[in-house]
Amino acid sequence: MSNLQIGLAIVGGLILAAIVAHGAWTSRRNAPRQALPEAAANMQAESATEPALLDDASLTPAIGLPAVPKRAAMDSLIDVIATIALDSATASASGEAAVAAMPATRRVGSKPFAIEGYNLATLAWEPPMTGQRYGGFQAGVQLANRSGPLNEIEYSEFVVKTQAFADAINGTPEFPEMLEEVARARELDHFASAHDAQLGFTLRALQSAWSPGYIQQNAARLGFIAGSLPGRMVLPASVVGAPPVLVLSFDPQAALAEDLAQSAVREIALHLDVAQVDRAEQPFLRMRDAATVLAQAMEGVVTDDLGQALAPASMDQISQELEGLYDTLAQRDLAAGSILARRLFS
Repeated sequence: MSNLQIGLAIVGGLILAAIVAHGAWTSRRNAPRQALPEAAANMQAESATEPALLDDASLTPAIGLPAVPKRAAMDSLIDVIATIALDSATASASGEAAVAAMPATRRVGSKPFAIEGYNLATLAWEPPMTGQRYGGFQAGVQLANRSGPLNEIEYSEFVVKTQAFADAINGTPEFPEMLEEVARARELDHFASAHDAQLGFTLRALQSAWSPGYIQQNAARLGFIAGSLPGRMVLPASVVGAPPVLVLSFDPQAALAEDLAQSAVREIALHLDVAQVDRAEQPFLRMRDAATVLAQAMEGVVTDDLGQALAPASMDQISQELEGLYDTLAQRDLAAGSILARRLFS
């Protein structure tokens, strides 16, 4: 083999090696960013289940921090309340009788429905329980929620359910006037609709996409934990059982992919349900800080729903408007994060 042939062979080999190396570099550059193995393992070990938004069901508190009340007592501010007096011949009713008479469902149309008894031992209203005796009862249906105001059909169903319960315990119900309550429901719904703020930021990748593990790793550093659904993480509130302060979400299909290392995500969302979170948690400040830190760490940009980059001045304006909203809700006795606000805005 001549020197020329040897030289050409060497040059060809070098070019081939360069092509292979460039291909490998390009592949690594375009591949989704990966979490460190130990960080991903810690993420799985520390995952927890997020609490659900409050409806008419009990919240299950965890151990270690103060818990929210198991359920909200009825309140005339957001509930229609019908009193149920026991017949004069009946001094009291047993918890067993009341529990047996409870309706099969705790909803009237799209609204939560509840019955409470006046416990003669504790002198407090509570959901009927066996082993207790009650001197009277009250039934309630929520005036409004995110499904809309209580309407005439729902009110009629409320009357039917309450009457059936009263008949079973030898009681007599007294109902508020339907048209007045329906009008009150519409007014409350109008207020709630005008003050129901749900904020969202989108974090978009500027260069390389992200793997689910990489997202989880970075979010976990800010206190986010695994949520109840694939592609969802939450920032827990300081009170156990309360709704999360923030929700981080990304494509659930990416989170369920067989090969997570090759699952590419190019955007994640941060969400704040304003009325559900106590003002003292400083949720918007934490949302803003989380978005900024994640954008810097993951080489992304923070945008609004339309894809426009959010400047600090825009965030300042949002913060000012939120302060006014918080004040308005508090003046209406519906402070953000309160039991009543969480029930109304659910």
